[in-house]
Amino acid sequence: MEHNPKEIAQIAIQKGEEKAEMPFFQMFILGFLGGAFISIGYLAYVRITGTMPEEWGSFVNFMGASVFPIGLVLILLAGGELVTGNMMAVAMACFAKRIKLTKLVRNWFWITIFNFFGALFVAYFFGHVAGLTEGDFLEKTVGAANGKVSASFVEAFVSAIGCNWLVALAVWLCYGTSSFSGKILSIWFPIMTFVLIGFQHVVANMFIIPAAIFAGEMTWGQYVSNFVPVFLGNAVGGAIFVSMFYYLAYLKK
Repeated sequence: MEHNPKEIAQIAIQKGEEKAEMPFFQMFILGFLGGAFISIGYLAYVRITGTMPEEWGSFVNFMGASVFPIGLVLILLAGGELVTGNMMAVAMACFAKRIKLTKLVRNWFWITIFNFFGALFVAYFFGHVAGLTEGDFLEKTVGAANGKVSASFVEAFVSAIGCNWLVALAVWLCYGTSSFSGKILSIWFPIMTFVLIGFQHVVANMFIIPAAIFAGEMTWGQYVSNFVPVFLGNAVGGAIFVSMFYYLAYLKK
């Protein structure tokens, strides 16, 4: 079954309300999985691009971007919670007055924390202990992390808006179909596009920057300086550019 945009808006409200009412332990499990799944997608990016010749140019990024979406596919099809997706869905429920603002803040806060735990797990155990982001792949890991932390506050903020505009749209489109194949296609292309462009995603950065930190190439201070503008930009991209715009277009009376 396929749904038109006005129907998707109603589905997003229902999903957001369910997320806002989620018990704490369920948020912990699904939030951890969400952070881990996004990190596995980024790990696949590092592994496929890390030893490619530089002269291949942007084709290298295309190859990495083509595997990165596996993270959101796992979250939305297998089960998981991702704060950037919730920035759209839970905000829709809040705009529709189905939940209070305090419920939105609670959900965003705890899912962010648990996404961070999942991302750190993959960065430390798979990236550092197993060495999958180091050795021959360290240059790629550090280069990607440097690209994130070297951006100014405004650059990171604006980049993060573009990122979650696309990520939230991927979730939005996924709500519009009931088939696994349709969901995968609706997720894959928006996510691949944001990675190709180079936009900043707060949960992806929870993996790649700590991976460089565990390798001794970066500091936690640099991570925090990046986290703030990227989180805020992602919130604007999901809650304003998707939720508010579609709420005003289809549901506001």
